Amino acid sequence: DIELGVINQMGFPGYFLIVADFIQWAKDHDIPVGPGRGSGAGSLVAYALKITDLDPLAYDLFFERFLNPERVSMPDFDVDFCMERRDEVIEYVSHKYGAQRVSQIATHGTMAAKAVLRDVGRVLGVPYPVVDKLVATVPPVLGITLPDALGRSAKSQDKPELRSEAMQELYEKDEEMREIIDTALQLEGLARNVGKHAGGVVIAPTKLTDFSALYSESAGAGIATQFDKDDIEAMGLVKFDFLGLRTLTVIDWALGHINTRRAREGAPPLDIATLPLDDPATYKLLQSTHTTAVFQLESSGMKELIRKLRPDTFEDIIALVALFRPGPLGSGMVDDFINRKHGLAEVEYPHPDLEGILQTTYGVMVYQEQVMQVAQKLANYSLGEADNLRRAMGKKKAEEMARNKDIFVSRAVERGVPEKQATDIFDLMAKFAEYGFNKSHSAAYALLSYQTAWLKAHYPAELMAAVLTSEIEKIDKIVRFINEARDMGLTVIPPCINRSQYTFTVSERGEIIYGLGAVKGVGEAAINILLEERAKNGDYTSLEDLCRRLDLKKLNRKTLETLI
Repeated sequence: DIELGVINQMGFPGYFLIVADFIQWAKDHDIPVGPGRGSGAGSLVAYALKITDLDPLAYDLFFERFLNPERVSMPDFDVDFCMERRDEVIEYVSHKYGAQRVSQIATHGTMAAKAVLRDVGRVLGVPYPVVDKLVATVPPVLGITLPDALGRSAKSQDKPELRSEAMQELYEKDEEMREIIDTALQLEGLARNVGKHAGGVVIAPTKLTDFSALYSESAGAGIATQFDKDDIEAMGLVKFDFLGLRTLTVIDWALGHINTRRAREGAPPLDIATLPLDDPATYKLLQSTHTTAVFQLESSGMKELIRKLRPDTFEDIIALVALFRPGPLGSGMVDDFINRKHGLAEVEYPHPDLEGILQTTYGVMVYQEQVMQVAQKLANYSLGEADNLRRAMGKKKAEEMARNKDIFVSRAVERGVPEKQATDIFDLMAKFAEYGFNKSHSAAYALLSYQTAWLKAHYPAELMAAVLTSEIEKIDKIVRFINEARDMGLTVIPPCINRSQYTFTVSERGEIIYGLGAVKGVGEAAINILLEERAKNGDYTSLEDLCRRLDLKKLNRKTLETLI
């Protein structure tokens, strides 16, 4: 009731219903949809509408992290779809609400420090090696500007790593370099090119041209608003995110192989949404660190973290996704988490009342939601106020932090918490808020991690065939995954014109059959001709038989030599 009241009060019921509608349409048309993404997974209304697949009550996820009644902000459901069929969902929305009201959103690439130096140098006719020498003096810091490098910005006075003595020296001593830099300083930050937002789609209440000029790539194709997402939101229009996720496609293809096998065995189809989250074989696979092809858990750094953590519950997988980031890894909190889990360090709580909040993470604040819960529990904050506090902590503005600290400590003292302890807890919250991760997002993606791990543990050939197909044009990845399949004890049958399909498939004996689409130098059209003839008239008995049956104008000598 609280959520519904907030949604109605803020005027967003239409938004929820539109999202629920296109997600339901996708599911009705067998288009895989992700379990959730971002803070939207914290909404009980979203769960009830089947927008998300995770029960927020089971994992302490908060609606206020998504839509805060005490801070006016637009709702933002990021929805993952199968990468192969995402465009079908966008097309459905366009047909339903009218092509004149629906479009994608433009992005504007700007001239950053290095790029603007190169552009100016090229226009002024300065040789590339000379410009490269100048570009090399820009410090390798994300988001750096030319005033930073020249020591002219306020930011560079506080952060010496932003300043470039080499650039300053070139500016002072080389007239040609000075001309390039002076011109670049005037152009830096200006829009350089236009593109499209990866998944952003806007639905307007009337014609889009009532709100924004439109941009077209060529001859009416690929319409997008000329305003970017920030301008669109400033005008009161809502952005919907339709994102393509390869893992959903892989799971869908794997289920196709699995259910073909289960049909042969007389078993019912596998429903990925009903998997038990306490399967011993899955956790055994995770603890072995054989997590190549497992969503989010396959990098060498993540494998090392898994080896140390040894996850044995779904909450541990949620924590893995949240902890594997530079901030937590560099802060020491990951080691603290691991040591407490394995009994190598004592599990301590900053205050006895916080045990219920921090128990699943062994007394360590891992998630942003935990920071909010602590403020609610110890200082009687509403969850809306607690979300504002979390945001303030993330911004680290001294004045705002001091004001919030006074409020938190005074409220905690009123509740009977000693002042020094309240002050210490606030400082601890501020420290963890800097590294804390959104648990709603972590939990939703942990579910995909678990599902792919479960498939690898129980249907390894089917999963690996799907993974190989998803990377069919990338030879280096094909080699890597085939080696992984062999390390798992699977048999990979070489390309065969009588057994192979375009994609990787699984034989009745559980062998992976190499897909012809992964044979370099053979086009899809030629393979389809070969497969269509085989389907009509049976297997090829020899090379001569193949040549006699196929149109050699379409399947030329070079293609035949590649297949041989």
